[in-house]
Amino acid sequence: MRALIEHSHASDSAYRVAAVIADKPDAGGLEIARHLNVAARPLPPLKDKDRAAYDGVLASAIEEYVPSLIVLAGFMRILSAAFVARFAGKILNIHPSLLPKYVGLHTHRRVLEAREPEHGVTVHFVTEELDGGPRVLQARVPIMPGDTEATLSQRVLIQEHVIYPLAVNWFCQGRLRCTGGQAWLDGRLLTEPVQISDSEAERSV
Repeated sequence: MRALIEHSHASDSAYRVAAVIADKPDAGGLEIARHLNVAARPLPPLKDKDRAAYDGVLASAIEEYVPSLIVLAGFMRILSAAFVARFAGKILNIHPSLLPKYVGLHTHRRVLEAREPEHGVTVHFVTEELDGGPRVLQARVPIMPGDTEATLSQRVLIQEHVIYPLAVNWFCQGRLRCTGGQAWLDGRLLTEPVQISDSEAERSV
């Protein structure tokens, strides 16, 4: 989230962050957002509300800011089908694996246990299927001898901070779209996510 806000301040950024909304009142991102002069709003779940009801309240709060795009960053709640349908094609998420591999939690641990040669991170559009929406952009990270969950997580995080602002910029430039359940970049159907190297990413952001 901090990386997204900081990139939005660049002279060539195509987007600005209208607000940060968190379901946990003590989420560190709220204070970071305030420090960076972005509206910050806690919206904790109500005990008498089910998931669908909470998502209705969340959707109404989001619509007050009239966003072109909703970007999930550390938001761990599974969104309801009604919420996803309400903002279809306008929600991006980032997942720490090379999707479709390793959907869900604890990806760094699972990759190491499986003795994979590489790991990475994927930006994708959000659909009803958990981590299953159209993939947009990936960065690959080699697994090094002696890697732990902590060291691998840190190297993946570096790439997250590069590719997420890039994908958001593409969308806000009108280059990236999700229609018919598929991702399109510059008018071309993305049958596979764009693969980007460290140097390419740094030049593109």
